[in-house]
Amino acid sequence: MEFRDQQPIYLQIADFVCKKIITKQWASGDRVPSVRELAIELEVNPNTVMRTYEFLQQKEIIYNKRGVGLFVSDEATKNANNYRRGEFIQKEVPAFFASMSLLQINIEELDSIFKKYKKLKI
Repeated sequence: MEFRDQQPIYLQIADFVCKKIITKQWASGDRVPSVRELAIELEVNPNTVMRTYEFLQQKEIIYNKRGVGLFVSDEATKNANNYRRGEFIQKEVPAFFASMSLLQINIEELDSIFKKYKKLKI
C-alpha cells in the first residue's frame, strides 16, 4: 500500500479496511487480520494498526471478541459507508468543486463524464 502525506497513516489504513468491507471482501462476522498480520501485510508499525482498529471499533465497524480476535460488525457496511461518505464530502468534494469552478466545468458536463465512467466500470 502506498501512503499519502496529506492524511495520517492510521486513517489511510481505516479507508483500506472500509473498502474491503464495502466491496464485500470482508463480510459481516468475518475475522479481520490480527494487528501483526495487517502490519506485516501493509509494512507499517503494529502500533499504527492498533490505532486504526481502535478507531474502527469506535465507529462500530469492527468489534473485539475478547481472547478470540477482531471481527466485522453486523452494521459494518452501513457504518463504513457512512464514515467514507462523510470524509469524502467534507474533505474531497470542496477541492473537487473548486477545480470544477476554476476549469469552468458545469454539472451537465460532469454528469456526462460520470455516465461514461460508470459504463466503463460495469
